[in-house]
Amino acid sequence: MKPGFMPRVSLISLGCAKNLVDSEVMLADLARAGYVFTDNVSASEILIINTCGFIQSAREEALEVIHQALSWKKDRPGRQLVVTGCYVERFGDFLKVKYPEVDIWSGTRDFDRISEIIKREKHFFRTETFLLNHTTPRIISTGPNWAYVKISEGCSHMCSFCSIPLIKGPYRSRSISSIVQEVQAMASVGVREVNLISHDTTYFGRDRKIEGGLVKLLKKLLLIKEIKWIRLLYGYPEEIRDDLLELLNEEKMCRYLDLPFQHASDRILKRMGRSIDGKRALELIERIRRRVPGVVIRTSLIVGFPGEGRKEFKQLKDFVRQAEFEHLGVFVYSREIGTRAECLDDPVSGAEKENRRHEIMSIQKNISRKFYRRFRGQTLEVLTQRANSRKSYPLAARAKFQAPEVDGLVLVEHQPAHFDRKIPDFVRVKITRSLTYDLVGKVADDQTG
Repeated sequence: MKPGFMPRVSLISLGCAKNLVDSEVMLADLARAGYVFTDNVSASEILIINTCGFIQSAREEALEVIHQALSWKKDRPGRQLVVTGCYVERFGDFLKVKYPEVDIWSGTRDFDRISEIIKREKHFFRTETFLLNHTTPRIISTGPNWAYVKISEGCSHMCSFCSIPLIKGPYRSRSISSIVQEVQAMASVGVREVNLISHDTTYFGRDRKIEGGLVKLLKKLLLIKEIKWIRLLYGYPEEIRDDLLELLNEEKMCRYLDLPFQHASDRILKRMGRSIDGKRALELIERIRRRVPGVVIRTSLIVGFPGEGRKEFKQLKDFVRQAEFEHLGVFVYSREIGTRAECLDDPVSGAEKENRRHEIMSIQKNISRKFYRRFRGQTLEVLTQRANSRKSYPLAARAKFQAPEVDGLVLVEHQPAHFDRKIPDFVRVKITRSLTYDLVGKVADDQTG
């Protein structure tokens, strides 16, 4: 490199929103060190890939991206390829042997020091996964009007199928004051919606011996005037408390719960190490909907877990029909090395697992269509996301019942001319049509609400 020349850096962030926050920390550290960030990978001298290693499909995606990046590196001698994140933390030795051409490997412990790692080409040796605080520089990449807030790291649950504790270690909460200060700083630069993320938001504070830690945190965040929407992502059904449900009725709170139930068969749930059974899950859903009118529930399910025969799969389908989740995602089971489920026989073929996933999603399509139809003719307040390149829908937005990146959108037709100068954060949209997972509407004449 020429003296005084700062290399251009591109970063590819794979996996979940928690990974994205770590990538945002890396971007800020690189910016402070003087590196220039570019979205154009072909124009960069350094490429960072932040990997996910949670399940087999995520690892396959990471391997494909690394393989493509090696072609990028080969095209111009002197380019640096840096691979970080969960996959490296979990299977670093395997990756180093498979891809010796990669210049730098770094796991989940040093996101805030990535510039120094690149400069020195050596690692630091923290003993724990990196956990940011309010003083950690971070470049928000999602906004400008919404952001993720990571409130903890790791997980102390022992679900038999899950590798998160093996990758990230036990649950560690941030302090309430640190989170509040971070959100206050976000609010001061225009963030209006915060999405609290964690491997289990409902466990927050327990490791610090704080009783009702999540509710205490939310009460503090509700006092931040500029924040208009607060959303909880990823909690455990077993940990839903009445005081949390009561708080969800507050105006600023999104009446939204992301509760992965994983399955409905008592036998499969016991094998998974989950403490709630199918009957109690339906009772919990009914209690949530009774106590929080208009609440929207998202869940995640796993198909093809060892022991899932026709009977167990039918129970899962019946559960989906009865629960009528507004949003739902389905994962195909993959055996994870080191988990308690690793030793179980896996008799369900890959093709059959995919068929079962499609069956569940076919049921969910009808439920989703029914859910979205109810909004036809209504006027909704939505948070604008971005200008859309599609001429039919020049503006994309989200309603309060739609979480970013995992749920649908409100697609806005005929963007008003003055929006070209400045698109407001919140807009009232009259819904004209409903699709399977999205709504379509026009900006309402009356914006006073």
